[in-house]
Amino acid sequence: MTDSNRLVMETSKGRVVIALRPDLAPNHVERITTLSQQGFYDGVPFHRVIDGFMAQTGDPTGTGTGGSELPDLKAEFNAEPHVRGTCSMARTNFPHSANSQFFICFSDARFLDKQYTVWGKVVEGMDVIDQIKRGEPVRDPDTITSMRVEA
Repeated sequence: MTDSNRLVMETSKGRVVIALRPDLAPNHVERITTLSQQGFYDGVPFHRVIDGFMAQTGDPTGTGTGGSELPDLKAEFNAEPHVRGTCSMARTNFPHSANSQFFICFSDARFLDKQYTVWGKVVEGMDVIDQIKRGEPVRDPDTITSMRVEA
């Protein structure tokens, strides 16, 4: 693991900085940073973007059904609220199915609290996230250009 607790996510709309929260979800933070360092997220689209709710990414297929080749993670549900800027893992109906997909909340989504693993928060660039194209699926979606642990 790195000394830095921040990710820099360059998107087709601009730069976003995410503060990592290993105190809340150490295994999920480790997964996100490992995949980032491997370049896994480079070019990955924001495939599901719901106005007033969240922007979801992390699936290289862009369909919402893909993930990394690493095994799914055991849930690390925590009491951190799902509010504007929260970064949390996407999953199937099975709690222990998070892999590489994650979402960033546009606004409060407290109904997700303690059911999804919060692993970070946007500390710079929420205005960039607000500009991401909406859709389910998104037509000609915005993408993550690169995502790296801050040096």
